[in-house]
Amino acid sequence: MDMLTGEYRNTLDEKGRILFPAKLRSELTGNVLVVTQSLDRCLWLFTPEEWKAVSSKLMDSASPFNEKNRLVLRRFIAPAQEIEFDRSGRLSIPQSLREYASLSKDCVLLGVNKYIELWDAESYKTYLEQSEASFRDAAEELGTIVF
Repeated sequence: MDMLTGEYRNTLDEKGRILFPAKLRSELTGNVLVVTQSLDRCLWLFTPEEWKAVSSKLMDSASPFNEKNRLVLRRFIAPAQEIEFDRSGRLSIPQSLREYASLSKDCVLLGVNKYIELWDAESYKTYLEQSEASFRDAAEELGTIVF
């Protein structure tokens, strides 16, 4: 898998399926992704290999005897589901995850190198507007990075 990058807009059909962008699909080696809740009311999609690496790191560093750790495991690991592309290149997003991310008809897919975010288009627009000041501060903190 090379880098998964780009912003794509697509629609979710009445059965909860979304056509996956061909550009992103061409970077994948298999026919399955793992989808789970993220931190910002969107969904994160991982290749099975990347999911194994991320979830293993999380499980190795989290204790089920720690309340905060259990919360993260329940919100991130537990809802994860494997989803398979259909013959038309669509992914069927499980109902519980569609509800979590408030996915309606118009959606945004963002390639973020090792994973993909799936947003409701209106929620993503609101997120961008509300996070503008924080984005500027966060970018400023990366001032040591030189091109």
